[in-house]
Amino acid sequence: MRCARPLLAERGCTVSPDVRLRTLAEVVDHLGQAGKTGIIDGTEIRVRRPAVGRKDRDKFISGKNKQNAVKAMVFTDGDGRLLFCSTTRPGSCADITHARELGLVKLLAAGPAVEIRADAGYQGL
Repeated sequence: MRCARPLLAERGCTVSPDVRLRTLAEVVDHLGQAGKTGIIDGTEIRVRRPAVGRKDRDKFISGKNKQNAVKAMVFTDGDGRLLFCSTTRPGSCADITHARELGLVKLLAAGPAVEIRADAGYQGL
């Protein structure tokens, strides 16, 4: 995943021949201008447990699955096309916290009106 993210970000997500999205802000603007619905969700990826002695070793344990994991927030459009995939965070990070740290709250408050569908992990956003 680490190798693929810079490559994907460099190329961006092409949603039409003249539209290429590279940042979360561009995704929110695109959905607002196009009047489309966005879908967000956090996904966990199992990883090996960090080495003994690493100070943040326990942060990788997911509260949901009780396994070592990292999380990424994925943003798609209503047709299921991938528009954005965030950097990974330790598995103990809640979905709503990850969205706030990425600045999604500020983007939604300052940008165009956007309908976003999400599960209960984003309730209160």
